Amino acid sequence: MGLNDEVGRRVKRLRQDGGLSLSELSRRSGVGKGTLSELESGRRNPTLETLYALTTALGRPLSAVLDDPAPGVAAGGVSGSAVTAVLLERYEDEGAATDVFRVTIAEGATQESAAHVPHTTESLMVLSGTAVVGLPDAPQTAGPGGHAHWPADAPHFYSAPDGEVQGVLFVRYPKGATSKDASLEGA
Repeated sequence: MGLNDEVGRRVKRLRQDGGLSLSELSRRSGVGKGTLSELESGRRNPTLETLYALTTALGRPLSAVLDDPAPGVAAGGVSGSAVTAVLLERYEDEGAATDVFRVTIAEGATQESAAHVPHTTESLMVLSGTAVVGLPDAPQTAGPGGHAHWPADAPHFYSAPDGEVQGVLFVRYPKGATSKDASLEGA
């Protein structure tokens, strides 16, 4: 089963478990009904922006629709307009779930990200390059060895104005948005 099939299957399962029709998830997420139908059937390549819109509308972390990484092995990546993210780890405790991604921000590109579920935060540790990230009205710049931290429950952005950026992104979701569906375990 390919990435498209697996992601589509997981989105569909979460939608159905939430008692949502295609139309209702489309309305809540802003993702077209046709796009959602094609994604669920594995006929459409999901973008990072689309997956974040869907998982936010479902009140779930992005990792709920991505393959769980095997110990020491990165899961398949997903790309947006400027960012490519590969899930490295998912950590969950009683207070929150944290997704850890290896990210690349393309040179000269900017990616805008819609607000995630309430109280979600993001932190970027820059490995190489210089990133400008965070809230549009409070951008943060971080170079190699530096980091930035911002609330991700508001629209935010990622950019690499002076060359490609490599980094590690931590996305921390509050407990209310972290319960990984038991039917997805081992999927």
